[in-house]
Amino acid sequence: MMIRRSRAALFAATILSLPVAFSPVFVTPAAAQWVVYDPTNYVQNVLSAARALEQINNQIQSLQNEAQMLINQARNLASLPYSSLQQLQQSVQRTQALLGQAQRIAFDVQQIDQAFQSQYGNISLSNSDQRLVADARSRWQNTVGGLQDAMRVQAGVVGNIDTNRAEMAALVGQSQGATGALQATQAGNQLLALQAQQLADLVAVVAANGRAQALVDAERAAAAEQGREQRRRFLTPGSGYQPGNARMFPNGN
Repeated sequence: MMIRRSRAALFAATILSLPVAFSPVFVTPAAAQWVVYDPTNYVQNVLSAARALEQINNQIQSLQNEAQMLINQARNLASLPYSSLQQLQQSVQRTQALLGQAQRIAFDVQQIDQAFQSQYGNISLSNSDQRLVADARSRWQNTVGGLQDAMRVQAGVVGNIDTNRAEMAALVGQSQGATGALQATQAGNQLLALQAQQLADLVAVVAANGRAQALVDAERAAAAEQGREQRRRFLTPGSGYQPGNARMFPNGN
C-alpha cells in the first residue's frame, strides 16, 4: 500500500515538473452563429436595387437621346458638297458677252440718244441727195445689225438650255439626298439661282428682240420722213428754160 502511494506521488511530481508548453490546453468551443431571414428587409432591398437599375437605364436613355440630338444637329449644320455657282455664272457671262457685242448701236443710253439725234431725227432740208442716201443706208445697216444681234442672243440662250438641264438634274438629286436642313436649304437656294439665271436669259432675249424691233420702227419712220423730203424736192419747180444766144459757127462772119 505504501508502494502505490509513493508511485502516485512520484507521477504527480513528474507531471508538475513538466514545462508549460507541454501542459494540456483545454479550449472552450465557440458559440454557434444563427442567420435570421427577414422577408421585409429582403423585399426592400430588391425594390431599392430595381429603382437603382431603373435610374441607370433612364440615364443611359438620356445619354443616347443627347447623342442622337448632337448627331442630328451635325447633320443639319452639314454644308451641301455641291455648288452650281460657277456653271450658272458662266451661262450669265455668255449671255452678257452676246449683249455686249451689239453692232453699231449698243445697249447704252448715251449712244442711243446720239444715234437717234443724228440719224433718226428730223431730216435736214439742207442735206444733199447723196447725204440722204448715205443716212438711209446707215439706218438700214443698224436695222440689219439689230436683227442679227437678236438672233445671236437667241442662239446663245438656246445653248444654255442643255447646261441648265444638267444643273437642274444635279441640284434635284442633291436636294433629295440631303442629310440635313442646311443641305436641303442650300440645294433649294441653288435651284432658285438656276431660275434666276433662266429669267436673265429671258430678259436678254426680250431686250434683244425689242432693240431689233425698235430699230425697224425707227428706220420706217425716218424713211417716211426722208420720202416726203425727196418728194418735195422732186415736185418743187425749177428755174425753167432761159433763152440765150448761140453760135452755130464760131469762126464764121
